[in-house]
Amino acid sequence: MMSKNFLITGDRKGIGRSLSEYYLSQGNIVIGCCRSGSDLEHNNYEHLICDVGDEKSVKSLILHIRKKYKSIDVLINNAGMASMNHILTTPVSTFDKLVHTNLKGTFLFTREASKIMRKKGGSIVNFSTVASPLNLEGEAIYASTKAAVEKLTKISAHELSNYNIRVNCIGPTPVYTDLIKAVPKNKIEELLSSQAIKRLGTFDDVKNVIDFYCSDSSNFITGQIIYLGGI
Repeated sequence: MMSKNFLITGDRKGIGRSLSEYYLSQGNIVIGCCRSGSDLEHNNYEHLICDVGDEKSVKSLILHIRKKYKSIDVLINNAGMASMNHILTTPVSTFDKLVHTNLKGTFLFTREASKIMRKKGGSIVNFSTVASPLNLEGEAIYASTKAAVEKLTKISAHELSNYNIRVNCIGPTPVYTDLIKAVPKNKIEELLSSQAIKRLGTFDDVKNVIDFYCSDSSNFITGQIIYLGGI
């Protein structure tokens, strides 16, 4: 398999970290980024500090990649924040943080990375959540930002298709990462009861879908959302 250049946001820990390690193990070049440093070391890995929702920071990162690596084959917009609050007790600061990272970050990286990818095409994978279609209580803002990411996925898939850039989205069920540690056990159980397959997701579940999106096997697939667990 020919080596590809992967750009993975939010890869210091959790699913992003596992994705970086996996694609490095497959012989690819991985550029990872988040707001702080990473202890991941590999000859084909570079970690960059970036606030995904800051336009200047994102443009600077993409310019560095353009100069050093020339191309981006796959962009995985993994960076995300979650928060559980009743709508009456949700501070506007929480709203701003979630929109900044989940929506604005996905938009900025999609826009800027596509300016490099349009030369030879590529694949963009965005992250949603089953919390959006399930309309989970306590997730109004988080689920809303991810619903917006889904719409961004569908429309950008059409707008970027002429450049042979495919844009798809994955909606994981809860995977045990730092993102769900603060979620009450009864809420997790309530969510799992809504799924056809009643278990937590695993990294492999997520990786298998992303692998498909990034492969030539899906070269006729764009603008799609795959939810894990059966909702």
